[in-house]
Amino acid sequence: MTSFEFKPLSRSFYDSSTVLVAKKLLGKLIIRKLNGRIISGRIVETEAYTSGKHDAASHACKGITERNKVMFGKNGISYVYFTYGMYFMFNVVAKKKTEDAGAVLIRALEPINGIKIMELNRHVKNKLNITNGPGKLTKALVIDKKFNGIDMTKKGKLYITNFERRREEISASTRVGISSAMDKKWRFYLKGNKFVSKKD
Repeated sequence: MTSFEFKPLSRSFYDSSTVLVAKKLLGKLIIRKLNGRIISGRIVETEAYTSGKHDAASHACKGITERNKVMFGKNGISYVYFTYGMYFMFNVVAKKKTEDAGAVLIRALEPINGIKIMELNRHVKNKLNITNGPGKLTKALVIDKKFNGIDMTKKGKLYITNFERRREEISASTRVGISSAMDKKWRFYLKGNKFVSKKD
């Protein structure tokens, strides 16, 4: 890795349409500092969740609450929540000025550094199965509710950086596990990538 990869994405990167940022995050690198080690994964799948009036599947659809208030705040801030009584979900707030709320769910990663550590955290030995889902990747990177509301534009224990560019096609589909707003194809992934949660 070269030094530029360790510079967090700026806040202006997230100051855009949630849907556009969900696409732009593909190929970026998540850096997680854990017990003096750096583990990382390349983002290969995301989902966009926008303001309530435009997105019935979003946590923001019924207005601001104690749980979702981060989505209504400053861009570039992490939004981590617990779901199904089992999994933490890692999102980053991103929206344009005309939107009242918005966040991008990170759904899958391609493991890059610290793969053995991630395998231990997940209790698996199959590289393809370490981070190919939103609940899996948070367990692999040890991301929990303590990471809710941190500034991702600053270096710390968790942030997102640029990474090597590759020529890859972006595919879109309906978001996973929702029962409303099924018309919106706001799940984005790198076509043919073997680390996405749902294959082509």
